[in-house]
Amino acid sequence: MWRISRIKGTDRKKIIDYIEKVKPSAVIHTVAFPNVDFCETNHELTDLLHVKITKEISEICNTINSKLIYFSTGYVYAGTKGNYKENDGANPFNNYGLSKLGGESAVRMLPNSLVLRITMTEKPFIYNKAYSNLKSNFMFHEDLVGLLPKIINKKGIINIGGPSQSIYAFAKKYNNKIKKISAKKYSDLPLNQTMNLNKLKKILWKN
Repeated sequence: MWRISRIKGTDRKKIIDYIEKVKPSAVIHTVAFPNVDFCETNHELTDLLHVKITKEISEICNTINSKLIYFSTGYVYAGTKGNYKENDGANPFNNYGLSKLGGESAVRMLPNSLVLRITMTEKPFIYNKAYSNLKSNFMFHEDLVGLLPKIINKKGIINIGGPSQSIYAFAKKYNNKIKKISAKKYSDLPLNQTMNLNKLKKILWKN
């Protein structure tokens, strides 16, 4: 039977003390800055939260033999060719992805760990415009909740997301008034950030 502890907050001492006291079978590490733009202009704080604190959590989990499940991001991939597999080389295109990759490196030092490279967003979709030429694997936060019990026993890295499609196509399913915009015109983001989900599909099929 799993005893799972979900850490809240960013107080480093409280986090470590809590894990040491509870000695959970697994720690689900979800702490991250949700604002990608913030990460681009606040490198020191981003490094503290995504890398250094993650390293400390990894070390204590290793000491007490707790499994560490780390929420990472599809942004660790380059985002140019799409269909990225878990064993493809990582090449983050922004500081958010780079810092999360640093966290991954700390987590993967643990034999008993699971890294989830997730592409998800809030529900409802909070914007009134969406990129029609940028493809991704968006899913809603709540959709991930249903998947966790089926993958929590796994180790290594798993890509997590929805069907590969443009962000506009994803958003229009829930808001038919959403407007199209071009990523080339408004952003320098890479245009094919899709991940290969075959590993996830095989796990779910067996369940």
